[in-house]
Amino acid sequence: MEQNVEDYKLIFEKEGVYLHTNAKRSNQDTTIPGFIRIVERAGVPALEWSPLEDEGRNAPAVLYSKKDGEGGEEDTNFDPGYEPDWAVISTVKKDREHVPVKESGQWSFSLPLSELYSLRRARFSLGRNFLVLTSRGGHPLPPLHFHRGGTRELLRALHRYIILDQSPVDGRLFLAYPHDSGALSQSFDKLQLLDDGGSDLVSRFIQDPYATTFGGFSKVTNFFRAAIRPPDSSIHSRTSQDPNLPPQSDEEPGFELITCGVELGPRPDVTRGQPLDKWEEFLDPEGRVKNPEKIKEFVFRGGIVPSLRKEVWKFLLGFYPWNSTAKERENILRVKTDEYFRMKVQWKSVSEEQEMRNSLLRGYRSLIERDVSRTDRHNTFFSGNDNPGLTLLHDVLMTYCMYNFDLGYVQGMSDLLSPLLFITQNEVESFWCLTGFMELLHQNFEESQEAMKQQLLQLSILLKALDPELCDFLDSQDSGSLCFCFRWLLIWFKREFPFEDILILWEVLWTRLPCDNFHLLIACSILQSQRGELIGSDHDFNTILKHINELTMKLDLQSVLRGAEAIYLQLIQCKELPLKVQQVLGLYVPSSSEEASPDSQASETQRLLSQSQAGAASSYAACGSTYP
Repeated sequence: MEQNVEDYKLIFEKEGVYLHTNAKRSNQDTTIPGFIRIVERAGVPALEWSPLEDEGRNAPAVLYSKKDGEGGEEDTNFDPGYEPDWAVISTVKKDREHVPVKESGQWSFSLPLSELYSLRRARFSLGRNFLVLTSRGGHPLPPLHFHRGGTRELLRALHRYIILDQSPVDGRLFLAYPHDSGALSQSFDKLQLLDDGGSDLVSRFIQDPYATTFGGFSKVTNFFRAAIRPPDSSIHSRTSQDPNLPPQSDEEPGFELITCGVELGPRPDVTRGQPLDKWEEFLDPEGRVKNPEKIKEFVFRGGIVPSLRKEVWKFLLGFYPWNSTAKERENILRVKTDEYFRMKVQWKSVSEEQEMRNSLLRGYRSLIERDVSRTDRHNTFFSGNDNPGLTLLHDVLMTYCMYNFDLGYVQGMSDLLSPLLFITQNEVESFWCLTGFMELLHQNFEESQEAMKQQLLQLSILLKALDPELCDFLDSQDSGSLCFCFRWLLIWFKREFPFEDILILWEVLWTRLPCDNFHLLIACSILQSQRGELIGSDHDFNTILKHINELTMKLDLQSVLRGAEAIYLQLIQCKELPLKVQQVLGLYVPSSSEEASPDSQASETQRLLSQSQAGAASSYAACGSTYP
């Protein structure tokens, strides 16, 4: 199989891509290092992999031919190393006799891109992420592991020849379609997504997409427009038979093509303000807070001076309503004090004999006593033996078990309480502030851990939009799950910053400004501040985890907050911000009755941007002088 040099063109090449001959036999050395390439042979693009030992050979040992059966006989004994239902992959064809798996030098393949059906990112028992290629048949290709990263670069190169679209039923699966509309029609005909085939499928779809497709695929207008129009062509490439077609939206919510990163604008510079240092001026004659949103803006911009924290925190955490009068707050405190001590008496009155028969209460007490003895002992309020602060910490946590029987006590809750108790210096007030705080975080401590999994997923969505290169590197080192951020999100960075900084960080987060999940943007800010150290090194999973853990008490809070707000402003200025990112930040919530049009989404984003910029400008001006 001599290859004419003039007919061969190398489009893309990446070293350090390991072919896994059998992913189930993890105790054997079954990974083969090699190269992944996109080449053109006689003008036909193909995706090829060859081992390092085969670099002197001209032709791959394993060929994947077209569906007509030409090109060799079928190998029915190939073991993919994973369950067949993970991927629908084509028949393996060989033009030479069977090669034993252990002879790594003879493992290679070539797959014409016209025969590529899908790509799947999968994780097998070894814990590594693999890329599984799928052709238009039934048997599997060996999985590929990008040991040095490069999957995103590969996707960019593939985008020159094909369109990759995320499967509506499996987020890890991306279906491949050629750019030409004829093949696209054929692909949909084969998949039987439409009621009937026909050569005019695409033109009928453009004229009446909703009548042409099933309900579940009624939002693929943008997909077909991208498939019909070459990447560099203009909008005038609509069919000549109907030049008066109405313009169609480029942004259909609910259906997103796989892209190679979001085109974000420049990240703006952000300046932090001065802390809130006046309170009485915000109260009317009866003690109501006149402008709660203004106070939140000031707190978000610069925090609160220590002398006002005890009062303002009780509003931020819902102990006192913002519209309550001074007299009403006195009544609230009296009622809440009675309620607290009724719950405290419940566990205090349990005898030793009773507790011996109550394993749940006994377990909570044991956990609380253990955690209290090691929570913030460097702080003078909790330091030393027989410290009354430790007793208060213990009693408030035990009483919370009576307040929330379903949740009880979970490790980490002592970290949330200690700053509250330090600021309020009051058992009752710290308890009710804790209940308000737990309204925000209680799902973090639930046994299912679904909320934590969801937040890690949302963090991944944000980071992929902000820094695809960093995500690609973390993926290549089996760190794409961002599990090293678990502690950050669980207790809102309590163990990552000094105690005084945590007081500022939490009061900023309690304002719920400028968006939902601002704590995830703080995590993004920290990760991006470390990208140079991470990417420009030989880190693996263990050393990445070690590096992140060693950031404890070394982060500059003001820099992190500036970075997080700058990220937010950068994202909301993006005109084509992915829907998933908008949902994470609370910028777009689809209605059950209707979905917002692209124009309304753009106007909403512009409104939020204007509000944010106006709020920032007014805060800067006010912080430089006096409060209204």
